[in-house]
Amino acid sequence: MIVGLVVILVFGSDKLPEIARGIARAMNTVRNATDDIKNEISKTADEHGFTEDVKQITSKIEEVKDQIEETGSIKRRF
Repeated sequence: MIVGLVVILVFGSDKLPEIARGIARAMNTVRNATDDIKNEISKTADEHGFTEDVKQITSKIEEVKDQIEETGSIKRRF
């Protein structure tokens, strides 16, 4: 709220819609670039057969996390 007040004082209320549109465009550009990067990484991983390896590694990590959580709760009881 304070930030909004400062923005209005610095830029004026007449420039506020223009600034908001600029920020929205920038956010959309960043979001689209992020999606493009994610898609390119997924595509490359699929082409090189890394997808299955990543799934196996993720599964092992989850197993270890579950074991740690179980052990942690046991230690807290003692």
